[in-house]
Amino acid sequence: MGKGRALSDGVIKKILLSYTYVAIWIFLSFTVIVYNKYILDKKLYNWPYPITLTMIHMAFCSSLAIVLIKVFKIVEPVSMSRETYLRSVVPIGALYSLSLWLSNSAYIYLSVSFIQMLKALMPVAVYSIGVLLKKEAFRSRTMTNMLSISFGVAIAAYGEAKFDVWGVVLQLGAVAFEATRLVLIQILLTSKGINLNPITSLYYVAPCCFVFLSVPWIFVEFPVLRETSSFHFDFVIFGTNSVCAFALNLAVFLLVGKTSALTMNVAGVVKDWLLIAFSWSALKAKDAQKKVQAGDEEAGKLLEERESEVAGKRNESQD
Repeated sequence: MGKGRALSDGVIKKILLSYTYVAIWIFLSFTVIVYNKYILDKKLYNWPYPITLTMIHMAFCSSLAIVLIKVFKIVEPVSMSRETYLRSVVPIGALYSLSLWLSNSAYIYLSVSFIQMLKALMPVAVYSIGVLLKKEAFRSRTMTNMLSISFGVAIAAYGEAKFDVWGVVLQLGAVAFEATRLVLIQILLTSKGINLNPITSLYYVAPCCFVFLSVPWIFVEFPVLRETSSFHFDFVIFGTNSVCAFALNLAVFLLVGKTSALTMNVAGVVKDWLLIAFSWSALKAKDAQKKVQAGDEEAGKLLEERESEVAGKRNESQD
């Protein structure tokens, strides 16, 4: 009796801990996505420099990862030769930098809900690229499922009120680069027995991403930032944003390590629903505010017209 009770208490504790890890990951993932949207959107914080923002994240994350590994020794670095790093990590870092750059750029043009819908194409892209690179075997049934997902996303795109072609191109490009990165991780790292957790991934990949991003940054965003005399680095905004980005990586490590990758995928679906609901509610609130403003403006015009009519009648009576 006591053993069974102790066992059930242990199971309940594990379930509660799993839900806690899921809740932390959903909260941080939700926060980073909405925070990035807030910073990059021209109608909100109005700081449309996605390359610079991504470089700030990479610099912060790589610095903290180095401290955690070299100073606090939380995890051990993976034994890796220079040749392995150049042939395996560098290509993955290049793809990751492109994926982050394009994904962050899409926030300038598209709503959060629509971006999450487009991200639903990720399994399609991963499977297609896996087939092209001969990592996956072609199966007609699987491809039919993938095409049905694509069809659903196409319907969502057709019904999107704030559809922007350039934003869609950027997000689809981000999906393609991210899918290629995921397939290459299996080919270049996992097949060689090299397994990187989120901290060691940042330790090896983040500096590489920073270097790759610095090339387009010099030509695309640096001249604009240099000419913007009013620009100042907001340590509160970018500091908290970078902390959230790093905490999200740690949450991934915690969630996958304490539960499973399947749990993370299921939690990702819940997160997408929450983001879509949040974005939809925000858009509705914005539309309602616009209607109220339009009503106030109309009432103001009517009041001015009435006042001018009264003033005109007074002038006539005086004459």
